[in-house]
Amino acid sequence: QVHLAESGGGIVRPGQSLKLSCVSSGGTFSSYSMGWFRQAPGKERETVAQISATGTSTYVPSSEKGRFTISRDNAKNTLYLQIDSLKLEDTAVYYCAADEYRYIRNMRDYTIWGQGTQVTVSS
Repeated sequence: QVHLAESGGGIVRPGQSLKLSCVSSGGTFSSYSMGWFRQAPGKERETVAQISATGTSTYVPSSEKGRFTISRDNAKNTLYLQIDSLKLEDTAVYYCAADEYRYIRNMRDYTIWGQGTQVTVSS
């Protein structure tokens, strides 16, 4: 049973940076593609960034390229999300998720989800 635990959320000012972490336990982390997704109040869940099992391929929506960086350390079973130049509209619950397929697929293919970590951007 794979378990994902996010951390690193908090309250930050616009323009600041934040690094989220997601630790995986109970499975073979290096065989899963991983992703970060977020959901703001009243909005649908959306993709923030995705990474393949080996880390050689990543995907970030074009609207967010340059501010979101996804990475992983398979030796530490940990996924990261670096968020730079935070904006008010980045306020959301951020979830990490795992897909048992090695390559990047659609969000609907992810079957293992963490509980989420709240990021609040406020001036």
